[in-house]
Amino acid sequence: MPDDEELLAALGEALRARREVPEWFVETGKNAYAWHNIDAELAQLTYDSLADREPAAAVRSEAASIRALTFTSARLSIELEVGEGVLLGQIIPPRAGTVETHTTAGVTTAPVDEIGCFVVDPIPASPFRLRCRTEDGADVLTGWITL
Repeated sequence: MPDDEELLAALGEALRARREVPEWFVETGKNAYAWHNIDAELAQLTYDSLADREPAAAVRSEAASIRALTFTSARLSIELEVGEGVLLGQIIPPRAGTVETHTTAGVTTAPVDEIGCFVVDPIPASPFRLRCRTEDGADVLTGWITL
């Protein structure tokens, strides 16, 4: 087992190695990553039923148990319902394609049927974003979602 001096020496060596990487190289890498999904159109969160519940709580004694979210872009909308452990979605206007669920752990893909419906099962435990690609060429990416 290494002692404290060996660990400090290894840490110092790692920090020196980091400083030896040219700044232009680091910036080039960051810029290349920033462009990796530039073709995807960004969809904005336009509706969240959780935000609608708070004022209504004073009026109603019982709130709806399903949370609904809507993301909107110029080409399509993505409507989501949060169920028990699953996320049910629909692309509006309806069209077939695929939906990718991006998390820090990786990407999973699910089919979107001809009426625009899809399922994300299970709901990711960490923040995630959805990328919808339709057969007619739409490519839409949501912001990060935390449920």
